[in-house]
Amino acid sequence: MEAIVFLGTFNAAEMFWYPSPDLCLITILSRRSTDNSFDLMASFLEMCLQRWGFCNIAVLGSEHGKQAWKSYFLRRSHLELKMTKGRSGGDYTCKSLRGHTGRVVGCVYLSGNSPQLPDFWSSTPTVCSSSSDGTVRAWDVQQGVQLWCSPVQSPLTGMVADGGHGGVITSDSTGLLKAWDGQSGQEMSFYSSASPQCTLLPYSMEGSSFLSVGTSQGSVHTLTSPSLSKLSTLVVCDTFKVNLLLASPDKKWILAGTTENMDMSPKVLSIQSVTCPSEEEDPLCQCLPVSGCSAAAFLPSQPARLATVHCKDNSHSNTHHNKVLSVFDVIIKKTRFKTEIQVEQVEKFELVFEGWTSDILLEGKGSSTLVVAAHRELKVYTVKGELICSFKDHTEPICSICVDSFRVVTASRDLSLRVLTWKTDRDKGLTLESRYHLLGGSHSMSRGFSYVVCDYSTIVASVEAVDGKDVLKAYSFNS
Repeated sequence: MEAIVFLGTFNAAEMFWYPSPDLCLITILSRRSTDNSFDLMASFLEMCLQRWGFCNIAVLGSEHGKQAWKSYFLRRSHLELKMTKGRSGGDYTCKSLRGHTGRVVGCVYLSGNSPQLPDFWSSTPTVCSSSSDGTVRAWDVQQGVQLWCSPVQSPLTGMVADGGHGGVITSDSTGLLKAWDGQSGQEMSFYSSASPQCTLLPYSMEGSSFLSVGTSQGSVHTLTSPSLSKLSTLVVCDTFKVNLLLASPDKKWILAGTTENMDMSPKVLSIQSVTCPSEEEDPLCQCLPVSGCSAAAFLPSQPARLATVHCKDNSHSNTHHNKVLSVFDVIIKKTRFKTEIQVEQVEKFELVFEGWTSDILLEGKGSSTLVVAAHRELKVYTVKGELICSFKDHTEPICSICVDSFRVVTASRDLSLRVLTWKTDRDKGLTLESRYHLLGGSHSMSRGFSYVVCDYSTIVASVEAVDGKDVLKAYSFNS
């Protein structure tokens, strides 16, 4: 029994049982109290939050809290059971989103389902996709219909969501950036970066939204969002493309670097320095003490804990037989005369994978778990280097992964998505369990999946088509 939730007080007048292999949900509806009812409620609520640690408990104190809680938990346990089983035709529906006449280069959620909403089942997820055909398109995920399409422009090369304003920002092959309204598809603003390849990083700080842009000339431009007015420019890696660009969870730091030069080290930049530049002082910047960085990720539940995959000391070979994962904490040190960034190494361990590839994917979960994908393998480590679990579910390389609090989804060139769910084991602690495949179509028509994104109840993945007209596959789970 993993979760028991009490609504009202301990003396039960009515109980609802939800049958599940690993979940028993008891809803207490009586308002009569006993001396120990509050202690018992707190205890069982704590047990619930161990299972669903990211619940929204705001509805508990509302006038309609009993029915809201009952509906919320029954819906959620029902949905998670279906997301765990993944049976075609009963647990989910699949829609093909067709319309692009080129390669899909980006896909983001404009709005999505979240378990933090008490009525998450009633929201309608929408995604935006961008393509080399020069268009941005918005889609209703559940209905599988197009909501709007932008006018044709130069081939697009990337896209990110502007979460603070409900729109998207795109880059094209001429270096032109554009902000688009998510509701209407209208162009809102533009900025010329003069870079044919851009890496885009949106973030918000103190109520304001910004966009940092890594260019093929080695610079990072920082702009306001969505107005796209330039605030600062900083050279990070000279003539090499900035294709590594991440923001820390506390929105104090940016990691910027390149994977194209094994001799270069990524740099940590102060967000305050690039969003509010000073004419009297240079932006705060500090190199990481590693070179040949091929992947990086911040731990989402830590203010500024950074994991990087890089070459061993004195080794610039691009195989995984000599890759190291290092974990750093980024802090600020102030003295009487100056302020500087300090990067303190917390852990370091070697990665071991069969085969080799230049592409490696790294994501963090919580405060101490790392998910690493290389070639056909997926591995989960603690930050101390302990291997928690390893999977070889795919027959072709993994090209994209999506990690959230409930599951991990991997997309592969073998034209399948693999769904794995997190589980707390009594002996091993947090671990990952492989569940099922979602198939993307015919190999005669497709070259495989190229990208995957998820919200709580849906998965959207891009299928690279043989004829060059990529298709989005949208999987909606039934709540």
